[in-house]
Amino acid sequence: MQVSWSSSTDLHLDWDPASGREGLAGALRSTLRAGRLPQGSVLPSTRALALDLGVARGTVTRVYADLAAEGYLQTRQGAPTTVATAGTPASSPPPPGTRPSTPRWNLLPGRPDVSSFPRTLWTSATRRVLRDVPAGSFGYAHELGMPELRAALARYLARSRGVLADPDRIVVCGGHAHAIHLLATALRDSGTSEIAFEDPSLPHFREVAAAAGASVVGVPVDDDGVVVSELDSPVVVVTPAHQYPLGVTLAADRRATLTRWADSSGALVVEDDYDGEFRFDRQPVGAVQALAPERVVYAGTASKALAPALRLSWLVLPRSLVGPVRAALLATGWRTPGLEQLIFADLLNSGAYDRHVRRRRLAYRTRRDRLLAAVPDGLRPLGISAGLHLVLMLPDSGPTEDDVLTAAARRRLDLHALGSHRMRAGQHPQGIIVGYAAPAEHAFTPTVDALLATLADVGLGQASHFPGKVR
Repeated sequence: MQVSWSSSTDLHLDWDPASGREGLAGALRSTLRAGRLPQGSVLPSTRALALDLGVARGTVTRVYADLAAEGYLQTRQGAPTTVATAGTPASSPPPPGTRPSTPRWNLLPGRPDVSSFPRTLWTSATRRVLRDVPAGSFGYAHELGMPELRAALARYLARSRGVLADPDRIVVCGGHAHAIHLLATALRDSGTSEIAFEDPSLPHFREVAAAAGASVVGVPVDDDGVVVSELDSPVVVVTPAHQYPLGVTLAADRRATLTRWADSSGALVVEDDYDGEFRFDRQPVGAVQALAPERVVYAGTASKALAPALRLSWLVLPRSLVGPVRAALLATGWRTPGLEQLIFADLLNSGAYDRHVRRRRLAYRTRRDRLLAAVPDGLRPLGISAGLHLVLMLPDSGPTEDDVLTAAARRRLDLHALGSHRMRAGQHPQGIIVGYAAPAEHAFTPTVDALLATLADVGLGQASHFPGKVR
């Protein structure tokens, strides 16, 4: 029986038709030597390649035969032609003077346990979306985000965080950095260029705002949260539910003072609710946005509960900002991938997202409790009531943050220091930020072992083996 085989594989060749068969063979030989086709790759059929190049099929057949004889290709009767010998692809050398960091253990803050991503729930939601959504949903997404997700977010945020929103005031973004850049751009275009950030706060987002043209200033934080009396900017970014990185909650009187200040001065508050779903020791604190929905932008994300790789975040805007933000989106042409938005909307509507969050809340609380039980005497933990990290304040007598980070590097442990988050120079209490959510479950015990050994190396406690289970 005659076996036919064809391929639709595209193959780009730098070939001048005037060079004939020899030129074609040379072009294909150069392609193979350059490593553009890995060993074992399937080449187009002689018929398909001849049609693409506009030459006789016999010409391609002879070229394949010549290169097979030279050892470049492998041809078999009734089977596709494959690459027998491949070159080495071109690659860029590492920049001079740099060496890749290879930490083994990870306690970086702001990172969930990505191994806990709900693959089964996501797969089931994907099947439902692909089965049920109309074909029109696979077109270009609306610039503010898929209507299905904005409606689902409006319901979810009202129920779980007390946010006052309707879908027309919600914009879906590609991660919180995108949201900050988008806001800074829209505000700049509207004539507002200064943005205050809490001090300390995450440097990356301050850099994002500055890159969008904002003038960034700092406002201090104390045990009750941001010091509102120090505010003198038209916009301030705050983390009221669980201040990053200190972990304090904005006190009730400060919440009221903050919104009164925004109302009286015409200022804008950006509420970054980055981990508001993870509160352990008391009822969740509602969003500040509900106190002044026309003066507060609410910002949320799926990065902590699901995975940063989804690049899904959202803004709930005052009505006056919807137009400027939409204009900034249109100017960049940015669209967050619509299919992921539809899948996330399905998780919200089905209740699967709530169930997953509850499971992760219990898992992270258990980790926090185990970590606190192991912390050596002399270290004061802060921010333990919520979130995915805590801060270990170092004694005034030492060691310093640099001492701890140097010891951690020897143990191949990734940590962040509190000092790197501060905006003001000078003497400040020093501390280490411990992101206890980051390790996979099987790696949590050895990762905390590495932390305890690091602290012992700098004279804080004694090296001990972290118990695998709570006793």
